[in-house]
Amino acid sequence: MAPVGAPNASELNVEPGTLPERMTAWVIREERFGEPIDAFQLEEIEVPDPGALEVVVRVMAAGVNYNNVWAALGKPVSVFRYHPEEDHHIGGSDASGVVWKVGPGVTRWKPGDEVVIHCNQASYEDPEVHGLDPMAAPSQKIWGYETSWGSFAEFTKVQAQQLIPKPRNLTWEEAASYGLVYFTAYRMLIDQCDLQAGHRVLIWGAAGGLGVFATQLCAAAGAECLGVVSGEAKGELVVKLGAKGYIDRNEFAGMMRKGGETPEEEKERFGVSRQFGKAVREILGDAPDIVFEHVGKATFPTSVFVVKPFGKVVICAGTTGFDLDFDVRYLWMRQKQIIGSHFANAYECYKANELIEQGSIRPVLWRTMGFDGVGEAHQLMRDNKHLGKIAILVGAEREGLGKTADGPGAIMAEVGA
Repeated sequence: MAPVGAPNASELNVEPGTLPERMTAWVIREERFGEPIDAFQLEEIEVPDPGALEVVVRVMAAGVNYNNVWAALGKPVSVFRYHPEEDHHIGGSDASGVVWKVGPGVTRWKPGDEVVIHCNQASYEDPEVHGLDPMAAPSQKIWGYETSWGSFAEFTKVQAQQLIPKPRNLTWEEAASYGLVYFTAYRMLIDQCDLQAGHRVLIWGAAGGLGVFATQLCAAAGAECLGVVSGEAKGELVVKLGAKGYIDRNEFAGMMRKGGETPEEEKERFGVSRQFGKAVREILGDAPDIVFEHVGKATFPTSVFVVKPFGKVVICAGTTGFDLDFDVRYLWMRQKQIIGSHFANAYECYKANELIEQGSIRPVLWRTMGFDGVGEAHQLMRDNKHLGKIAILVGAEREGLGKTADGPGAIMAEVGA
C-alpha cells in the first residue's frame, strides 16, 4: 500500500494483452471509515490477474452510485462483511472500458473490445445460474460494493458474463453512467411486471436516477406514465422523456408516512392520499396498473392504496425507510400484488442495452468529473448536493471521447426525485 498524488490515469505504457504490475486506485480501508471525502484515498495497488472466466478491463470512465457512500461510511454494514478476504475496497459499480486481458476459458471477448460492465456477479457453480435466475443464486453479489476491484481504478476485474458491448453512439462517460439504475428499472417493469402497451404506470421520483429510465421505458413500450417529482422543472423533464404528466409531491406532502401517527393523524394522512389518488386518475384516465416504487416507508401505503385492483406495486429500494406500514385490507380485498426486485441478470442487461444502442432509451447525465474527483463526487451525494448522475473520467483523457457512430447521446440535465 502506497499513497499517491492525483495521477494522470489516462497515461498507460502497456498494450492490450499485457498488464502493468501496479495501478492507481481510490481505496477504502476499514480503519478510515467515515465521510467519503476522507474515506476514499488514492493508493498504488497491485493489478489483479484474471482467473478462470474472468476479464481485466481498462476503465475508461466510471459511474457514481450511492452504494459507495455506504461503503465509505461503513454503514449500514461494512463492505468487508461481504469480502473479508481482502483488506481493501475498490468501489464503483458502473463502468465503460476496454478489455485488456482475459482469463482461461474466456472465448467471447478479446483484448481491445470496448465494453460496458453490468454489476451482477454469481458463481458459475450455483445451479440457480443455469436454470432459475442468477439473481437467486446464494453467491449473488453486486460488483464494486459487495465485491472489491470496482471501477474507481485504472483496471478492474470482472466475470466475463458482466461484459456488454459498448453502445457506439455514446462517449465513454455516457456509457459509464447508466447501468445500475437503468438495468434495475428494466427488470422491474419489463420482466417483473410484464409492462405492456396501454398500461398506466405511476412512477415515484420520476426525475431521479431510476425514474428517468422507468419513464422512458414506459414511453418505448407504449404505456402511459405519470411522474411524481419535487418541482416544475423536474416535471418538465419527465414530460420531455415521455410522461403523460406529472404531480408535484409537495402539493400532497400530507400523504407521506412518517411512522408513529396517531389515529387522528393517520386519518388526515389517508385523506390526503385519497386526494392524491384522485389526481392520479384524472391525469392517467384510471387508476394505475403498476406503481414503480423505491421510496419505501413514506410512500408505500399510498402506493398500495392507489394501484388498481389486481394491479402491481414493484419495489427495489426503501430510501425513506424499509419498515413499511400499510393497510393490508387494500391489498387482499382488491387482490393487488407486491413484487420485490433487485438489479437484473445478464440477459436483461443485454436486452436493455440494445434499446440504448437503438436510441430508444437515453442516459441522463448531470456532470462529469476527473479521476481526482471520486471522493468529492461521493461527498456531493452524501450531502445531497448533487443534481443528477455523475460520471468519472479514468482512462479517457477528456469528455467527448469514445463515440464512434452517429446516434443520440446522453440528455444533460439536473435531475432528482
